Amino acid sequence: MTFISLRSKFLRPAILSLLFTLTLSSSSKATIQYAVSLEHPEQHLFHVTMTIPDVTGEVVAKMPAWNALYQIRDFSYHVRQVEAFVGSERAPIEKLDKQTWRIRGTGTIKISYAMYWDENGPFASQLNSGHAFINPAMILMYIPDRRAEPTSLFLNDVPLDWGIETASPWSIFQSGPNRVLAVQSPNYDELVDGPIEVGKFQEFDLPGVSPRVTVVIDGDNWKKKKVEEDLRRICQYELKLMDGAPFERYTFILHIGKGSGGGGMEHMNSTAIGVPSDEFLDGVAAHEFFHLWNVKRIRPASLEPVDYSKEQYTRALWFAEGVTSTYGSYTLVRSGLWSKEQFYLDLSQQISELENRPANRWQSAEQSSLDAWLERYPLYNQPEYSVSYYTKGQVLGDLLDILIRDRTNNERSLDDVMRAMNTDFAKQGKPYRDSLDIRLTAEEVAGGSFADFFQKYVAGTEPFPYQRVLALAGMELRMTEHSRPTLGFSMERDATGAVSVQAVIAESPAAEAGLRAGDVIFTWNGAEPPRRLERWLREQKAGDILKLKVRREEKEVTIEVRLGEIKETFYGVSEDSHANEKARRIRDGLLHGVTSAVTVPVH
Repeated sequence: MTFISLRSKFLRPAILSLLFTLTLSSSSKATIQYAVSLEHPEQHLFHVTMTIPDVTGEVVAKMPAWNALYQIRDFSYHVRQVEAFVGSERAPIEKLDKQTWRIRGTGTIKISYAMYWDENGPFASQLNSGHAFINPAMILMYIPDRRAEPTSLFLNDVPLDWGIETASPWSIFQSGPNRVLAVQSPNYDELVDGPIEVGKFQEFDLPGVSPRVTVVIDGDNWKKKKVEEDLRRICQYELKLMDGAPFERYTFILHIGKGSGGGGMEHMNSTAIGVPSDEFLDGVAAHEFFHLWNVKRIRPASLEPVDYSKEQYTRALWFAEGVTSTYGSYTLVRSGLWSKEQFYLDLSQQISELENRPANRWQSAEQSSLDAWLERYPLYNQPEYSVSYYTKGQVLGDLLDILIRDRTNNERSLDDVMRAMNTDFAKQGKPYRDSLDIRLTAEEVAGGSFADFFQKYVAGTEPFPYQRVLALAGMELRMTEHSRPTLGFSMERDATGAVSVQAVIAESPAAEAGLRAGDVIFTWNGAEPPRRLERWLREQKAGDILKLKVRREEKEVTIEVRLGEIKETFYGVSEDSHANEKARRIRDGLLHGVTSAVTVPVH
């Protein structure tokens, strides 16, 4: 297929006509085209026209039910005014269910509709007078049996003073008073895996990083020197670790500042990240960039092919997400962005979070992965109901790494497992069989069985052998008990900033005070609810009174909640000053990402 790529250059009318001619002629038998208008961005409406060639009798179009998060989110509730045409004539259209439409006709059918979006990224889409951020799967319908066909996207009515960026192959040309973005993709799945940022952002390439890595920033709470240097270190380390880049060009889309937050979302050749300031960027960026390999290319078979219509269950998120967090922390300490004390503190916090959740005693890493689809429910996220596959997976990654290093006299490591899976699966275009192929690869690297480890700690819920395994790496674990205040309820802030109570713990002081799920909190001790709740709680003590004004069924209710108390054990990881030479060498290998034979003296 012919595609003209002229980044950031306007085309004369003759060339513009040629571009459309080439695109249409080469795609008339297959290419499904989308035109998305940003006209009147203050209305928050994406106006979409979908052109489907070669229809015989009827076609079924669907809107994805999920994307970006393992949650059924029903994007179709954003849809307005669905119409269909064959030529200039209206085509019969029937809605079959909440996300499916059937259109009758033969030839080329056009479907038009509008999508309302005004939510901060990276897990949503947004159109307002300041910018547009597009997760394409959230605005583009698809034809279930034609997802493999080439697709093109034209983004129209882009204000002349707005920039445009995406990691997908694209061109910009001028049409009348506005600019148009043209994106070409071999199929629907790749098209929707390339988020688009449009607005008055700042943009630069990372120096010393090859292939090219572009950074796009919408926001104001950041310093270029810090962002540039930190991302450069992260990218250089991970590219070296994994023996080179799986991309020709990579794009960081960053939303930094007030109202931004929520973390990051990986894509095939890009990531979208939202953080309140550049202080929070490093950890998210190190995690998301490593997803280039783990999950985007080293991919569990249970997630292939993507099913946009319903939940897609996998037992491998402890590895796809959790071990990616292992490498996020490795990247930060090995690149010098963290000290080793910061690495120990992070590992301490992960272990403490895991061990202080009662559900850790009955929910395995694999079950937590399967139950990811329940995370949309606030009650499920309470400590009694679930553990995080991020947390459990990160700790499992550290423990597995130490065991591999110990068994191989520090000559092999988890790094070798990741590189082997990249070679054996990602580069072969072959998905792996969830935990089975992870175990088999680890066994091949280490030269021995890990069946017991995976049975007990990955599929099972036996207590992790922290003391024994950490000692192999010259580390020890100390436990201290402390008390902290607790609210007794959970809350959530929506895209408009409104804060509502999501769940109230039974028999807690909050429940006794009469607080209910669904109450909307508009004053918190006479002020706005805190955005950083954990920091606020650290400044309180058990027994303090929290005075809330809430809206309930159009009435204002004042509720005084006495802060409860919870006792927790903090698990602190530190170096063992009495560790032997082998353990010290393993510890250094873990911190610096190196392997070397350990000479054990003969007595």
